[in-house]
Amino acid sequence: MPAIQLYSTPLSGHCHRVTLLLNMLSLPFETRDGGKDVRQTAAFAQLNPLQQVPVLTDGEHVLTDSNAILVYLVKRYAPDSHWLPEDPLPAAEVQKWLSRAAGEVRYGPASARMVKQFSAPEVYESALKVAAKFLPQLEEHLENREFLATDRATIADLACYSYVATAPEGGVSLTGYPAIQRWLARIEGLPGFTPLPALPLPEIVG
Repeated sequence: MPAIQLYSTPLSGHCHRVTLLLNMLSLPFETRDGGKDVRQTAAFAQLNPLQQVPVLTDGEHVLTDSNAILVYLVKRYAPDSHWLPEDPLPAAEVQKWLSRAAGEVRYGPASARMVKQFSAPEVYESALKVAAKFLPQLEEHLENREFLATDRATIADLACYSYVATAPEGGVSLTGYPAIQRWLARIEGLPGFTPLPALPLPEIVG
């Protein structure tokens, strides 16, 4: 049995970003069921009192929060790689985009998808406003760049990818964002990439 186990659900973008990095680092791992019923058990609450996925266990270590898991995996298994630079300025750029993944991406495209696909108790109109403000900023940032933080893919790209790529599943169009589409294609071309399962597209906004 692999030392690394990942509690996840197939349609979660937060879980997907961790799966992407595990695959891209060629780390063997076992996927464990992180569905709603499992999350409500006392055993799972011992792993993560917030009862959220992903949760990654690596031997005796238990990691929660998808972005924290990305940092851990790189620091432990690929410390000298391009995934998380050591130099101060590139490292700060990575952190900035990790924050945006937890901020604008989560409360914009991700929130819209959660409402449309899973009837999440969030405000759809608010999600659309966040996405409408964020996506043009992302487009401008990527017009003359291949990746978000440096000239190579970093964990910032993986953290932002999943919910931006699935924005149409929340009714948010990417048609007017060619630089974003090129960036998504670059991520999809990386060795070890695996897509999220596709969901039906609702009516596109914008």
